[in-house]
Amino acid sequence: FFATAMPLGGIATGLLVESHMGRPTKIEGNPEHPASLGATDVLAQASVLGLYDPDRSQVIRSVGEIRPWSAFLDATRRALEAQRERQGSGLRLLTETITSPTLAEQIQGLLTDYPQAKWHQYEPVARDNARAGSLMAFGEPVAVQYRFDNAEVILSLDADFLGCGPGSVRYVRDFTRRRKLRGASDTMNRLYVAETTPTVTGAKADHRVPVRASELADFARVVAAAIGLGVPAEAASGTRAAWVDAVATDLREHRGRSLVLAGEQQPPLVHALAHAMNDALGNVGQTVVYTSPLEAHSVDHLQSLRELVADMDAGKVEMLVILGGNPVYTAPADLHFADSLQKVGLRVHQSLYDDETSVLCHWHVPESHYLESWSDARAYDGTVSIVQPLIAPLYSSKTPHELLAAFTDRPDRSSHDIVHDFWKKGFRGSGVGDRETDHGFERFWHKALHDGVVPNTALPAKPVALRAVANFDLSDPTSQYPTPDTQHQLELVFRPDPSVFDGRFANNGWLQELPKAITKLTWDNAAMISPATAQRLGLSNEDVVELRY
Repeated sequence: FFATAMPLGGIATGLLVESHMGRPTKIEGNPEHPASLGATDVLAQASVLGLYDPDRSQVIRSVGEIRPWSAFLDATRRALEAQRERQGSGLRLLTETITSPTLAEQIQGLLTDYPQAKWHQYEPVARDNARAGSLMAFGEPVAVQYRFDNAEVILSLDADFLGCGPGSVRYVRDFTRRRKLRGASDTMNRLYVAETTPTVTGAKADHRVPVRASELADFARVVAAAIGLGVPAEAASGTRAAWVDAVATDLREHRGRSLVLAGEQQPPLVHALAHAMNDALGNVGQTVVYTSPLEAHSVDHLQSLRELVADMDAGKVEMLVILGGNPVYTAPADLHFADSLQKVGLRVHQSLYDDETSVLCHWHVPESHYLESWSDARAYDGTVSIVQPLIAPLYSSKTPHELLAAFTDRPDRSSHDIVHDFWKKGFRGSGVGDRETDHGFERFWHKALHDGVVPNTALPAKPVALRAVANFDLSDPTSQYPTPDTQHQLELVFRPDPSVFDGRFANNGWLQELPKAITKLTWDNAAMISPATAQRLGLSNEDVVELRY
């Protein structure tokens, strides 16, 4: 058994991986890791199958032809020599979310060598709305941690914290621990959920109310006003008014022991109101903890991608390096990313698969699976884990660390040496002399590998100052969903799939055949609608429908 970590969306989950004859075979959670405490999720469980996927990219290609690593180094060296004369003004780097301290330092080193170069980040399932909500509430981006073990009353505003998202494995453990009564003095928490579509969290709610996606921001305003915040809101009516009064009363009666959280896909206003409600209820520091962002460089992903597309269209990008992801497939259609990409003189893409983006790039470099890679990454609370391999690379793949090393004067450094040397440089031993310090570091290094956790790396709590709620821009069109013309209009809500996420696990047979948690559907592409809507539209089971915008 070896400790490692699986990054997803940049956020790491600590794992213990079972190995037989030098091959990883089974994945479980790491009991020593704060993000898992011995548990894991389906994506991590099934990731071992992705390692052995024969459809993974296996060789370096240049315009469809198999080429050696040395040929790639020669091509990039010539391109970088031309960029050095212009301080990298034509160089762009596109990555997914980066929390790896080592990789962040490598990128910063690249930007130091080429000061006019730019670093862009994009993921289709990003946390842009949560970031914008913290900017609205505090004037700065922050990360949020929830202490469900301290919460007696919880209000979820379309947040499926039991089903997905950073920290969800730990949150499930903390939440369910408060649902078990072991003694006469134990009390059970209560969960209120307002959601736009059925979720695992909604299924566990003590009190649930369905809300249209276009109405949830208004609903959040109503709840905030009922709690006592000075937020203009129309009064709720009917059964919804009774629901709001009950939850507002329960939250007020449990000041400091309550919790309000917003779903990541909710508009920034809902996130800002959740922050304001937690502040008013005295939850900050008790059930809600704020820290600096987990990301090495916090940006709005969609805006960052738009800036890159604009530069490509303007002919400013001469060399583009894409680390991971498949933006040709996942970028918003209105950006026409594929068309803009082909205006770049030299295009390099590294990924697990030879995909749509790889086809349009001059160079494709296979990416090593995390189970065959050295790296590091932060968990939901900032704790760093060393990602150590269970097996040598099965194919001619490289890690992102090794690809970035190709742009330096030491292009052949291994990812192990890069990660090891980063932590050695930052280590502060207590011994005397270089020899004793080296010995001290090696003890630290081997313990971090064994435990799966780098000690004392969790991000400390960050004091924040809430802006006046009256200063929230309630009319900001980016903070609300469009209002439908009539109540009979259907609303389409896009969410990450519980099995294949944003599509990156679409080639994993275990996940493709995993029944959905709520419906138990597997392969069927079903339109799930209420009986009332079916009656209004004259539909019945087995009918084939087409959705048009």
